[in-house]
Amino acid sequence: MQSQNPMIADFVKLANSAAGTFAGMTREARDSARERLKEAMGGVDFVSREEFDTVKLMAQKAREENEALKARLEALEARLAAK
Repeated sequence: MQSQNPMIADFVKLANSAAGTFAGMTREARDSARERLKEAMGGVDFVSREEFDTVKLMAQKAREENEALKARLEALEARLAAK
């Protein structure tokens, strides 16, 4: 049900326009802040989560291999000491 009062209709149009304008300003401010942050952090080297997880798995595998080699070396040294 629409109002026949032109003053109310104009006020509704104004409110809708203001809401759209504020939404646009919010998006623009957010994008601008994000861009400024990227520029400020540009000199800092960050890695992605995927790269971090990959390197973490590589380090874990290297530790496991190191432990296996350590156990093998200890077994060989024990055999040599027994001779």
